Amino acid sequence: MARKLKTYRTSLGFFDQAVAAPSMKAALEAWGADSNLFHQGVATQTDDPEIVAATMEKPGVVLKRPAGSNGRFAEHSDLPFEVGEEGKPSKVARKPASRRPKKSHSRPLNEAAERKAAVAYERERRRRERERAKEEASRRKERERREKSVAKAQAALDEAEREHARRAAAIQSERDALERRAQNEETRWEKERKKLDAAERRPHEN
Repeated sequence: MARKLKTYRTSLGFFDQAVAAPSMKAALEAWGADSNLFHQGVATQTDDPEIVAATMEKPGVVLKRPAGSNGRFAEHSDLPFEVGEEGKPSKVARKPASRRPKKSHSRPLNEAAERKAAVAYERERRRRERERAKEEASRRKERERREKSVAKAQAALDEAEREHARRAAAIQSERDALERRAQNEETRWEKERKKLDAAERRPHEN
């Protein structure tokens, strides 16, 4: 059975935000908050009839309005700036909140409307979950693509290093062989020179 929805509101960045959700935890998830805004005192449950009516029309959808304004909450909202003198943006002045609670001009939701809102919330929650799953799959696919690209580049580098090592070893082997041939030639020449010197001295000795 779908849980009864409540309306929660907070102020994040440039916007006041409100959402109809079954619990504070669900509201935090809808806002994408990574900390408990309720414990921090920046989020509350509200019974403001206008805000409740707006959120119940789109349960589970985060509605916004410029921070500090008293406008209607909507799914899409402009930034809280207006064009001032010389075309420069200036902050919208925050209107002082009335200390007296607003009187409700709307009738409380009946059970049928509450059930309808709860079902709509569940539908929106599943839609968000599908979107998050799709985004996670896309990020995972991109991460796997990068990992494959890095692995391919590393494999090419490893193969190039092995080829370099083979060629360097072959060159060193050829160098060692040339060095041995040079030493052998020096040894042969030294013997040949001594033999020729000895032959050249014999006629003089006779």
